[in-house]
Amino acid sequence: MPEGDTVWRTARALHGALAGEALIRSDLRVPRLATTDLTGREVLEVVPRGKHLLTRVGGGLTLHSHLGMDGSWRVHATGERPRGGPQHQIRAVLATADRTAVGYRLPVLDLVRTTDESTLVGHLGPDLLGPDWDADEAVRRLLSDPGRTVGEALLDQRNLAGVGNVYKSELCFLLRITPWLPMASVPDPERLVALAKKLLEANKSRLSRITTGDARPDRALWVYGRADRPCRRCGTPVLTAGQGPEGRERTTYWCPHCQTGPPPPVG
Repeated sequence: MPEGDTVWRTARALHGALAGEALIRSDLRVPRLATTDLTGREVLEVVPRGKHLLTRVGGGLTLHSHLGMDGSWRVHATGERPRGGPQHQIRAVLATADRTAVGYRLPVLDLVRTTDESTLVGHLGPDLLGPDWDADEAVRRLLSDPGRTVGEALLDQRNLAGVGNVYKSELCFLLRITPWLPMASVPDPERLVALAKKLLEANKSRLSRITTGDARPDRALWVYGRADRPCRRCGTPVLTAGQGPEGRERTTYWCPHCQTGPPPPVG
């Protein structure tokens, strides 16, 4: 699933392509919006909210989208052939005279009054890349369920918005704790939040995510995606396990030597 930095870049690209221009075509290919036509409305702005995208248009409306596991928005010159995937995967088309944005494989697409955006994103915690960022509030929310594992707490967007599975694994490695450590036992939750903010800020303008400080191919991340390969720090094979609610487990990566704390539960 795209993380907060990817969504931030997507919002910036959409805003740069569409904002300030009137739509000459809109095509929303989900049943409940199939008859909706935004043609003629000006795109006011496109803003990210955690992993959500809010496209605000004239008349007080907001088109809300979420990229889910593999959704994307692609921008091309109006009149060019879309290049983001087959036609049957297109869920939204927003075109101005010069640029066209096409949303592929979007699992969520809603149209609401801009004044009602809170019904869609009001539950989210402080946004790591947003103007509402509040580190103290993020820490408070993370610690509100002290028995919850740090991995699950980080992925809960109600605590802080923007951390996904990649950053979850990388943050735990950098702090030398396993993702199954209870939040109450995290030695420095303020540092955890500050590091999350630092990593997303550092990567929001990059196409390739880097947490190691080394931009060379295959050296950008500490543990994520490195199952059974040597830990970059100690050489111990990196392990994986599922973490999260049953049926929605996410693959978690960790080094059993460098990271202290409980291992994944058995069975």
